[in-house]
Amino acid sequence: MWLRTLWPALAAAAFAVAPLTGASAAPKRLLLVTHTAGFRHEEGIKAGDSTLAEIGQVSKLFTVDFCRTADDVKAMLTVEALKKYDGVVFNNTTGDLGIPDLEGFLAWIKSGKAFIGMHAATDTYHGNAAYLDMIADEFVTHAAQATVQPVVDDPKHPATVKWDPSTRILDEIYEFKHNDRTKVHALLSMDKHPDDGHPNAGKPTDMLLAWCKEYGKGRVFYTGLGHRGDVWTNETYRQHLLGGIRWALGLAKGSAKPGTAAK
Repeated sequence: MWLRTLWPALAAAAFAVAPLTGASAAPKRLLLVTHTAGFRHEEGIKAGDSTLAEIGQVSKLFTVDFCRTADDVKAMLTVEALKKYDGVVFNNTTGDLGIPDLEGFLAWIKSGKAFIGMHAATDTYHGNAAYLDMIADEFVTHAAQATVQPVVDDPKHPATVKWDPSTRILDEIYEFKHNDRTKVHALLSMDKHPDDGHPNAGKPTDMLLAWCKEYGKGRVFYTGLGHRGDVWTNETYRQHLLGGIRWALGLAKGSAKPGTAAK
């Protein structure tokens, strides 16, 4: 199994970039949310559940609890219930999730917690200014799935330090409402429009793909990749996730300064 043969070495390589200060540090606790109130990315959700659990188990950096239904959201995303967690992961969530106290939830992140979002996390709470301010942008549209070669905007960040600029990956590429580099620290982007059937296919552009930002005392990491199940088996993507999670949990250093210039 690839996990047994590859991931111990990959995890060790990641630690070499910025090792933990305490060898016996207890794993962080993450709440993995996959409830949807709109379109459901079943393939990405299923693959994400197993992948994130595996990454946590192999790295020994975090554990995950699962929040999968509307009832789970009501019980597990209360301000009181969140006290036992160090952060949340929104994997392909969509729509109004029904978080009992959204303002309190966002204040919890601001207090110093981690928010990690994949793909449709930007297709969540449309029109809610407070949520969108936290995650930094809003999904608008996408065309056909396409193979892309992302630009690495910050090759020193934990989320992209292992990302080879020659990497090509097939996925569904989102276009965002604002695409504003002054609001986020860009990690991955597109300098050519994806060959996805759009009239601008192949033309020069600047499309953000992954970013991070500080949110009060909290840390936000978002990647637009993760629609397809096979993306989650891609070793480069897994290192992207591991690095982003480590940064969001405060286990690795990396810039969150907004306004990284396009390359």
